[in-house]
Amino acid sequence: MKELMDTLENLKKSEIKRVIETRIHEFEKIKVLPIDEIFKELCFCIMTANCGAEKCIEVHEGIHNGFLNLSKEKLTDKFKALGYRFPNIRSEYITEARDHKDNLEKMIKSNDDINGLRDWIVKNIKGIGYKEASHFLRNIGFNDYAIIDFHIIDLLEKYSLIQKPKALKKSKYLEIEEILKDLGKKLKLNLAELDLYLWYLETGKILK
Repeated sequence: MKELMDTLENLKKSEIKRVIETRIHEFEKIKVLPIDEIFKELCFCIMTANCGAEKCIEVHEGIHNGFLNLSKEKLTDKFKALGYRFPNIRSEYITEARDHKDNLEKMIKSNDDINGLRDWIVKNIKGIGYKEASHFLRNIGFNDYAIIDFHIIDLLEKYSLIQKPKALKKSKYLEIEEILKDLGKKLKLNLAELDLYLWYLETGKILK
């Protein structure tokens, strides 16, 4: 862990710190926006499962308010036109997720139990697992969730903090999340900040 901590401490002293702080502030502004804006962020996170973040950002910007009102068929067509990888199933997930907008808004506003909030999202929104739910919550300003994707797993394995799991079930996800919490505590970073540093370390990019 020491080698990784030293590397991250050096990053915290670089210009990357300012970029990450700016991105975190951008996320925090979304939480107080109308539910339609928050819902569009949920749609982005539904899109990202097994699909590259940069392509998802491009497609998400191309569809914009279409996530709120396009029929499943028209959303599928829009996905196809923009070259998105999973047009049929994700348009189904997104149009079905609209039925949960009001409850989602209530859950976000009464966020006393952050684990309960994430569990509710995983249970009620099709196409969302712990990674995607954590990603969504981080992107709307909740800072206490770890986004454990293959980039993070590869990095933690590289520094001998974990053995690469064959599958990322809930128990394993939460186990790795605890390792990241411990790392973040040592570095005086919350999980949202730590994720952006780790993602930058692994990919050289800071996205969302």
